[in-house]
Amino acid sequence: MTSPLPAADIAQRATGALAAFNQHGILTPADVHVASRLATLLHEADESVVLALALAVRAARHGSVVIDLSSIAQATSASEDAEISDNSGVPWPEPGAWAASCEASVLTSGTEAPLRQRGTLLWLAKYDAQEQRVADQLLTRTRTLPDDLDLARLRTGLDRLFPDPADADQGIAAAICALPRVSVLAGGPGTGKTTAVSRLLALLREQRPQWRIALAAPTGKAAARLGEAVTRSLETLPDADQARLSGLESTTLHRLLGWRPGPHSGFRHDHTNRLPYDIVVIDEASMVSLSLMDRLLDALRPAARLILVGDPDQLASVEAGAVLADIVGDTTPGPRTAPFLAALDAVSLSHGSTPTEPTPAHRLRDGIALLTTNHRFHASSAISALASAIRAGHTDDTLSILRAGDAGVEFVELDDTAPLSGEILGIVQAEIEGWAAALRAATLSGDHHAALQALEGHRLLCAHRRGPRGVHYWGALAKRWATSDASDSRSPSLDAHHPGEPLLVTANDYEIGLFNGDTGIVTAPPDPRSTATQAWFDHSGQPVTVPLVRLGAVQPAYAMTVHRTQGSQFGRVTMIHPKATSNLATRETLYTAVTRAVSHVRVIGSIESITTAVTTPVTRATGLQARLAADRFA
Repeated sequence: MTSPLPAADIAQRATGALAAFNQHGILTPADVHVASRLATLLHEADESVVLALALAVRAARHGSVVIDLSSIAQATSASEDAEISDNSGVPWPEPGAWAASCEASVLTSGTEAPLRQRGTLLWLAKYDAQEQRVADQLLTRTRTLPDDLDLARLRTGLDRLFPDPADADQGIAAAICALPRVSVLAGGPGTGKTTAVSRLLALLREQRPQWRIALAAPTGKAAARLGEAVTRSLETLPDADQARLSGLESTTLHRLLGWRPGPHSGFRHDHTNRLPYDIVVIDEASMVSLSLMDRLLDALRPAARLILVGDPDQLASVEAGAVLADIVGDTTPGPRTAPFLAALDAVSLSHGSTPTEPTPAHRLRDGIALLTTNHRFHASSAISALASAIRAGHTDDTLSILRAGDAGVEFVELDDTAPLSGEILGIVQAEIEGWAAALRAATLSGDHHAALQALEGHRLLCAHRRGPRGVHYWGALAKRWATSDASDSRSPSLDAHHPGEPLLVTANDYEIGLFNGDTGIVTAPPDPRSTATQAWFDHSGQPVTVPLVRLGAVQPAYAMTVHRTQGSQFGRVTMIHPKATSNLATRETLYTAVTRAVSHVRVIGSIESITTAVTTPVTRATGLQARLAADRFA
């Protein structure tokens, strides 16, 4: 068959099933090469077994930890940047015979085998081990409640720090998260997670002033926002509580664990060198991968408290796993809070065990608090209502809000089968030109704070990286518009920088304190006679100046993938929605994009693509939730 894929995406030496799946855009050359090499080393000649290994490698690349041979044909589509998901003509093996062949293979047998199999489920051995370790650690840490808090004093502290009835949900959340060694504070943007965490930490420090606290997040941007949010939240606390929490700083999770670069990269902290903290708070926990959670739990002291904060409805980590979503599961507000509220009222209750021995799943769920009251948006906010409708999977409500044209929400409808019209391009161009003018004016004025504030004024979001609805295409257009060169038909350069240009850091640079996901703005040289262009970045609320020649991996930030914007907020957001046939047209993609906006969100897409997204939650296949439901995996 003639493949529509570029030559670079074709595995030239692949044959049989591997070649067919590669030519349909399901397997990449890397998937094929890894599977072929391992099969050669272990002398596995069964084509279907090698295909299963390649699909397991592919699954991890797409974020899943496990594949199910009985349903993978229905669940698999083309590559993440493909606009099609048609599997017709792909030679899928018969599931029963396929599973039997895998079970009899050397690839699943023995301690050194690359695959682990249970029935029709297949894991790469690495992820099977990580899932089991994470499950074991969580279950061990939640088996009993610690006996290190005075419940009467905790109740008094809750009354002091949450006196307003409007904040009752945050007070309940703080109570739920205060007692266990592992807890989750979940909620959407604007529900007061940071406020609840700050007061929770004040409650814990009130009882144990010597307890050491660490604040961390998966990315530098998220860590900076966490530090700023906690600082603002502390300003609303009584003086005594502010003093208890003075000096708290946030960092990246990699820096917290002591990441070591080099050929033998790893982390300085593990079970042989524990983290020196009694309380560890991880913000944006939905972005934490299975591998990183495994490392974190391994490094925690046995008695330490772990508080995971995040929105389980957002996109998960770019790496394999969906740990936060697996822990939260189908938890709903209300009944889960009962054991802890009863414990607070019954001060005589022994902390050594809960009133009745719960199942492992309940042990975790009893430490989960869900915040649902939005404090950022007015109750009638169209953005808040849109986010709620998307999260709930309500298609009619979502379309109704989009079509209503209320303040804060704008819907630009297009036809998936037609090219983007000049009218749509004009709408986006006007937005970009207005934003670029504000960036230039703030930059040329020399006002660091105004420039960095303007930087967060707008962002153009795409689900894809490539293609006519991808970041590469729209980023090039946006830069052309921003530099008033829209009439130039030549492809705009993404290498030459200009004053007022937004920048995105794409790799961690620990030496200068910039991290993957940080954004900055190019400024003119301080001396007109100099050619040493600089950039301004926000570092924990303070602007820092970095010469452009010192920056490593950076790119223009006119357009960004939705995934990269997690942990960020922008005044206005324009989203180029993928086509209905794209496998990135999902509920989590749309929800994450919409909730990045503070005052206005514009969604450009078709009715079909919006409907598909709202009704299509991301299907990350993992086994962690099942492992958490019982002491041993069955």
